[in-house]
Amino acid sequence: MTNLISIEIHEQQPFAEGTSFGEVGSYELLKGRAHFRVDPLAPAQADVVDIDKAEPDANGFVRFATDFSILKPLDLTRGNSGLLFDTGNRGNMRAIQYYCDAPPTNDPRTLAHAGNGFLFRRGYTVVAAAWQGDLLPGQGRMLLDLPVAKNADKPITGKVRTEFIASNAGIYCFPLSGRSSTRSHPAISLNQDHATLTRRQYQTDKRQIVPNHLWSFARVDVGGGLHATGAEHGFAPSLEHIYLPGGFEPGWIYEIVYEARDPLVMGLGHVAIRDFVSFLKYEQTDEANKPNPLIGGIERAYVYGRSQTGRLIRDFIWRGFNEDASGRKVFDGALPHVSGAGGKWLNQRFANAVVAGGQQHEDHYCPADRFPFAYSETTDHNTGKTDTILKRPTTDPYVIHTQTATEYWQRRGSLVHTDTLGNDLAIPEKVRIYAWASTQHTSDPNLIRPQTSDGVNYLNVAQTSMLFRAMLDAMDAWVTNGTPPPPSAIPKRSEGTLIEYEEWKTQFPAIPGQLIPNSANQLPLMDFGPNELKGFLEREPPTVISEAAYKVLVPAVDEDGNEVAGVRCPMVQAPLGTYTGWNIRKRGIGGGAMHEFSGSYIPLPETPEIRTATGDPRESILSRYKNAKSYIEAIETAARSLVQAGFMLEEDVSRCIARAKNWSTPLHDIKGL
Repeated sequence: MTNLISIEIHEQQPFAEGTSFGEVGSYELLKGRAHFRVDPLAPAQADVVDIDKAEPDANGFVRFATDFSILKPLDLTRGNSGLLFDTGNRGNMRAIQYYCDAPPTNDPRTLAHAGNGFLFRRGYTVVAAAWQGDLLPGQGRMLLDLPVAKNADKPITGKVRTEFIASNAGIYCFPLSGRSSTRSHPAISLNQDHATLTRRQYQTDKRQIVPNHLWSFARVDVGGGLHATGAEHGFAPSLEHIYLPGGFEPGWIYEIVYEARDPLVMGLGHVAIRDFVSFLKYEQTDEANKPNPLIGGIERAYVYGRSQTGRLIRDFIWRGFNEDASGRKVFDGALPHVSGAGGKWLNQRFANAVVAGGQQHEDHYCPADRFPFAYSETTDHNTGKTDTILKRPTTDPYVIHTQTATEYWQRRGSLVHTDTLGNDLAIPEKVRIYAWASTQHTSDPNLIRPQTSDGVNYLNVAQTSMLFRAMLDAMDAWVTNGTPPPPSAIPKRSEGTLIEYEEWKTQFPAIPGQLIPNSANQLPLMDFGPNELKGFLEREPPTVISEAAYKVLVPAVDEDGNEVAGVRCPMVQAPLGTYTGWNIRKRGIGGGAMHEFSGSYIPLPETPEIRTATGDPRESILSRYKNAKSYIEAIETAARSLVQAGFMLEEDVSRCIARAKNWSTPLHDIKGL
């Protein structure tokens, strides 16, 4: 049995106006709440940090509950017996958006929300449930209710560190969590003596103390009426906000270290996923004899997560949660996307699950990226520790790990397939790793035209959603009949396609006026205090033992600046620009540092004349393709090569061709052709 005690269905209705998805037929939407009761002393969850400090019920059990959403074939026997679990990035559903080229929504109901219908035509039951216990209500996010950890009747206190970076002028207040969607750990007092606020222009700069009289624990309340002087606002004391009357200077890194109270038992998020999916996969009824809504319809389960939830999947597997309380395998296959080398930040006291992954400029000293990084067993040359993500052969899932160019530059992605000194690793038989060459951390499948951010370049426009669909088909074939996916496709040091930054710098074309990174994002070796292994990060900020303790490498590039190894999507194989995994912050907002998880699209010169006039070393568009028709032909050739290699489905060829019409405008900034 699982630890799920009751499942409440609050809503049941047709999905997509009852549309029939091929042979699978129509779908229905179920939404509700699942309630759990766990023994804090049982081995299955004994390693959850602070579970012994959660208030027990009368029988000594710890209780919690999660929202869930299920999209299932109305007739389960017509489905494919597969469950796809969407881990939900920061409470937001993402699987349907990326697998079906659908608009983003946390409440999929309409035919438009089904996008191209891929998951539903395939017959998957799509399940989502909350795992992040520190989210606040709003915008349809799914929520997980967790207990607060206490020392008997006394609150638990400890140091918490948060960074704030304003992207524009006129920002005076932040929640202490850093995000308005996320619960803040309350300060122990409005008195600032227990807190220190600092600021610095770049991560490795010396911290400058902001005197206490210049800031306070307070919030800004806006709204309620208009006056001659403008919109009404006020300031109120708050244990969960920081207020800086002079405003946060854009691009500067402000960091508060303060004494907080009332941590949640965040590691129970892993237990919620494990026990909910295990219930749906194996059980007949809950404890009240209410039937499992998927009874008899699920034979295998897959988990998908991107970025934050890609990290979650790796942490989930590493900590052993893919084995349920009865010793059964939960997920048969895992598809973590753009996690980088990270994980290992959720199950700790005062965890902030929404914190970013430790980029060059933002949250650089985040605890998320800690050894082990690889699915192969390795030894950390800094500490002598030996470990691996996969270490439980009977319950470890098959893994298809995918990452973009951004992960190599910002998220230490090379460590997923090298040792800590940068040497290539043998990839386990149950794992495939694919680098999606020259692409960005996030690729909107419905992007219409180039977008900008706080970086100097357009954001990367290379489209990759067709790869998601092929990867899911590959995983299903692997699990159901043992058909292996294509071999891993990654840059390798032994082949000269995974290189040091200094060598990359000599390869990247000297595009006039183009800023480039000053290095890849290094991974510091940090000491968080004596209880780090127990999940208690006591030393904030951490002591930095070495700023670049691990060998972080980047993919080699061709004469256009596009990456040569990995899976090259059609737009990269037939380029209209240079596509990178990095973008450089604009002057005045951290200028020179890489910006968040942004990539770049740097248009090619359209004609030989423009190339000559600008001094651009890259071949012009018209020198590559005679006309728009020949560009379409190049895209089709690239698409069909991916189909042949198993990285793309036949149904996506026509989509790529349609996108390529008229020089792929307005997605590309092409002028005068």
